[in-house]
Amino acid sequence: MFTRISSQRLPYLRRALLEWYDQNRRDLPWRNTRDPYRIWVSEIMLQQTRVAAVLPRYGKFLQRFPSTEKLASARVASVLAEWSGLGYYRRARNLHAAAKVIMHEFAGKFPDHSDEWRKLPGIGRYTAAAIASISLEEPVAVLDGNVDRVLRRLLHSASSSQSLKAAQELLDRTRPGDFNQAIMELGATACLPGEPLCSRCPVSSFCRTRGPGELRSSKPRQRKLSVAVALVIRGDSVFLVQRAGGERLMSGMWELPRVDSPAHDREILFTVRHSITVTNYLVSVVVRPGAANLKGKWIKKSKLDRLALTGLTKKILRKANIIEERGPHVARTQETVRRKTNGSSGSRGTRPTI
Repeated sequence: MFTRISSQRLPYLRRALLEWYDQNRRDLPWRNTRDPYRIWVSEIMLQQTRVAAVLPRYGKFLQRFPSTEKLASARVASVLAEWSGLGYYRRARNLHAAAKVIMHEFAGKFPDHSDEWRKLPGIGRYTAAAIASISLEEPVAVLDGNVDRVLRRLLHSASSSQSLKAAQELLDRTRPGDFNQAIMELGATACLPGEPLCSRCPVSSFCRTRGPGELRSSKPRQRKLSVAVALVIRGDSVFLVQRAGGERLMSGMWELPRVDSPAHDREILFTVRHSITVTNYLVSVVVRPGAANLKGKWIKKSKLDRLALTGLTKKILRKANIIEERGPHVARTQETVRRKTNGSSGSRGTRPTI
């Protein structure tokens, strides 16, 4: 059972939190709009993804698909290509499917209530509440991991079900969207997992815990795996394979072909590190003289930016300077790839790893 805050004190808590939010909130692009489409896109992108990863992708995605109509009329492969690097690609597929529903079944009009938003593919209770409260000022509370942590500490509650009830009771009905964002912001920047920054908290005087409390982080154990992929280049084309449409992860997306681990270090162009869910990969990118024993397709380099590439494949192609590079060591890696794919021997030196 959680400890309720008295009705006399609730207005002071709401005011303290909103004043703190007005003065301290991060300047994020989706906070400068009430457009349901832009808020919807941001909420889907932010699911299980850090703000820092979403920021560079959000504006680019909206530039490519500036409206629900443009998104609905696009090929799913184009949507996946623009989503590449964010992971959890089912979100992009559901976003595209929901856009089609809005255009074809709702005559291009957005739902006007959170319950209606929940009928769309890929939208659950939290996302529907976030979109409706921010864009429509509907007085419905959100409950994500940050909010749950704040409320369980604030009210010394024992379960997420109690947190949901408490969130609705605490909600400021005059500014529901801002209040929801304020409590999420508090969890993201001050009421952190592990050791919270209580000295920064605007509502610490209301808190029943004032510390980490009994919350425990239960992160799944990461496993390590070493794999090898082949980078095969022929003129202005790269050899890629497409994942099967029925695969659970990244179905239908394009990647470099998986090969046996190299017998000699001299076959390795470079290595990269990459994480997918609970697996940390060390990936060796190896030389292959041709694609005779591989099943796939030659793709022109000029078309790679519009192709639905996996995040790992994009990372490798950027590292090899085949598509636009965002990290360091461009010249060194480019020379390594040029020399080895052209068959020149030279000194092997140290392999760069990212």
